[in-house]
Amino acid sequence: MNLTGRARSGLNDVALQLRRQPIVEKTRGQWVEDVVAWCRQQDIDLGRRLSSQALRFDAELLAQIDDVLESARLAPLGRSLSGLPSSAQAKEGVEEDKATREGPRAWRVLLSLPPQPTSGLSNEPRCIRDVDVRHLTLGAFGALVQVENLDSFYAFNPNISALSGYANPLIAYRGDSHYGGGFAYLAEVWRKTRRPHLYAGDFDAKGITLALDSGATHLLLPDIAWLTQHATPLHQPAGQLPYQRRLRQLHVGLSPQHPLRPYLALLEKQRGLKQQWFEGELVAVGGG
Repeated sequence: MNLTGRARSGLNDVALQLRRQPIVEKTRGQWVEDVVAWCRQQDIDLGRRLSSQALRFDAELLAQIDDVLESARLAPLGRSLSGLPSSAQAKEGVEEDKATREGPRAWRVLLSLPPQPTSGLSNEPRCIRDVDVRHLTLGAFGALVQVENLDSFYAFNPNISALSGYANPLIAYRGDSHYGGGFAYLAEVWRKTRRPHLYAGDFDAKGITLALDSGATHLLLPDIAWLTQHATPLHQPAGQLPYQRRLRQLHVGLSPQHPLRPYLALLEKQRGLKQQWFEGELVAVGGG
């Protein structure tokens, strides 16, 4: 039986309190019951420390617990496994806390880079790389391009006129349950560079809201004349009404000449278009 995460957390708090007082008494809640069960399994005699209502902790008891943890090659008290990746948990001992560990993709982002020929692989138009966002030198990129949909990300071609003014644009997948955390961090640190952040995604209320919330300064969209002809109610489901209300507030606050106004007006007519249906040249439309 492993020492549960909640028991370890409770014991760590007790250890801090014992620095200021000789005895700490805790009522027999869930984490204390975990400690009691674990101590019994490890043949640690709680004796008079344990009553029907509470367990009294002292330095001697915690030392016994630490001795057992050390002999079992488990992390000692005071070392939290929470938030650590499995590799770091392994350095603390053989115990693994999957429930609170840092996910293996917590810092990963999926990038589309210029082709990088590799022996044994056929050449492709772009090289898709899974990288640690903390290892990126953001100064090497003139703009960030966030692509919403994974299939569109794989097919995205940055050689378009809307990106021609930016040296070495960084093409990144917006992310999902696997890559969303890494991209959120990238968007946060990119915002501090004050360089352009372009969003390529669905033309619907949710997509535009996600773009603006992520700090995008521009939206990569078809020309408004083309979009007006091809947008359809089929791509603007009723479930997006909450996003509609927010965009309507934004629309009212924009100047009459703002380039985003006609796009928001089209959305208010309950018409949209998924990114996969875009055709022709994309234009960079300034955000709100």
